[in-house]
Order: sequence, then C-alpha cells, then structure tokens
Amino acid sequence: MNTPSLEKIVVNALEDVKARDIEVIDTSLLSSQFERIVVASGDSGRQTRALAHNVLDRVREAGGKVLGIEGEENGEWVLVDLGDIIVHVMQPAVRAYYRLEELWTMTPAAHAAMVRAAGA
Repeated sequence: MNTPSLEKIVVNALEDVKARDIEVIDTSLLSSQFERIVVASGDSGRQTRALAHNVLDRVREAGGKVLGIEGEENGEWVLVDLGDIIVHVMQPAVRAYYRLEELWTMTPAAHAAMVRAAGA
C-alpha cells in the first residue's frame, strides 16, 4: 500500500473515533525509517486505546500491515507502527510535554539553539 493511501486510512480512522488535533508530518527527507508521523490527541486512556485500535482495524481491513503497537497498558501515549507511518495517539498533557511536532519540524539551526539553551 502506498503512503498517501495509508495516510488517508489512518486519518479517517482517527476522525471516526473523534481524535483531536490530528497532525501529519512528512518525515521523508528527515528519516529513512519512515515517511510520515501522525500525531493525534485523545481525552482519556480509554479513548487513546480506542483510537489506536481503530487505526489497526482499518489498516488491516485495507490489507495493510501493522508492525507493532506500544503503550496500551496505561493509554497515555499509544504508538502504532505501520512501517511507512508511525502513529502517536497521546493524551493532551503528554503531547504538550513531549512536543513531537516541534521536534520533527524544527530546523537544524533551531534545534542547535534549543540544545545550547538547555545546556546553559
């Protein structure tokens, strides 16, 4: 399955279970490991698990492969590995703390400045 088709399935699956603040980040020029990161929020552990499982179900129904899932135990941050796409479903406080969107969209110069400021 090509990446744009898989991305559409993932976003639709997240929208179906009312994920909030869905963001797709193209990482194809930043990493050879995967082409996209999808970050979404759920309001509770139950919802984050439901969101992740809906993604799993929809991808499998479409004939795609799921390589793994992590974080289901507490549901604060559930990661779904689809190979070309990594899906992060997070509760808002965890998402705000780790700021994955900033990390993956930051320029090298901004990253270096952040590292310098943290070391100061």
